[in-house]
Amino acid sequence: MTKNLRLTLGSLAASVLALATPAAHAAWTLNMTPGISKMSREIYSLHMLMFWWCVGIAIAVFGFMIYSMVRFRKSAGAVADQNFLHSTKIEVIWTIVPVLILISMAVPAARVLVETEDVAGAALTIRVTGYQWKWGYEYVGTGVGVLSTLDFASNKARALGSGIDPTTVPNYLLDVDHPLVVPAGVKVRLLITGQDVIHSWWVPALAIKKDAIPGFMNEAWFEIDADKTGLFRGQCAELCGRDHGFMPIVLDVKSKSDFDQWLKAQQAAAKPGAAGGATPATATSVAPVTPAANVVGVASSKG
Repeated sequence: MTKNLRLTLGSLAASVLALATPAAHAAWTLNMTPGISKMSREIYSLHMLMFWWCVGIAIAVFGFMIYSMVRFRKSAGAVADQNFLHSTKIEVIWTIVPVLILISMAVPAARVLVETEDVAGAALTIRVTGYQWKWGYEYVGTGVGVLSTLDFASNKARALGSGIDPTTVPNYLLDVDHPLVVPAGVKVRLLITGQDVIHSWWVPALAIKKDAIPGFMNEAWFEIDADKTGLFRGQCAELCGRDHGFMPIVLDVKSKSDFDQWLKAQQAAAKPGAAGGATPATATSVAPVTPAANVVGVASSKG
């Protein structure tokens, strides 16, 4: 057996073993998620519109190509037309049809894009600040702030030589010590910035992925369906440094009444000299969350 052949077989065997080895990944899905808000479902519908247009175009184009190659193949006696130059009718058709397709895509896309930037009527504003490697949340005007960090179990299991099997840790690398608590059925405005490097706040269930840029403030909004309470997860979607993969996002969606009670409890516990020295549930991570210095602007549909 030659050296080259041995190397080839060795590489092939390594590839097969790599494919056969169980990987640490989320459940396989074949599409986007419709999400938990009206806006996320509109984005999903827009995605499906584009998808089916692409499927239809692919079927038409490849179907015509395959038909032409089979029907007019040389072995079947087909002879090329030496005098064919162009057809005005065909040229008009293949100009008008793509224009109509583009219009049918552009109109709903523009409508959804404008709506994603419309933060008017928000009842709650939360300032989101990305740090290496955690998220800071400030409920603007309430005095409540939360610092959200990778949970202890995941942080311990990820350490080299920990001896902990990551598959035994619930929501490995996707859980935090203190989630972002938000109300369902309420329009929430997000002001997103970064403190050190560029991060990206991404929650698939909300169809939101906005960069957190130092010195700049991005805007986003969501209004979760009133019946969609529970935990929803996301991650930083920017390569923000060596611990980029350990910067998850967890939303704890509560009913409006439960959220109001939670917020009042946090405000009461955060007051100096609170009875009994009570501290909020997020005492270990509550900190004044301030935007990056020299913020130069706020992205807004209103300019």
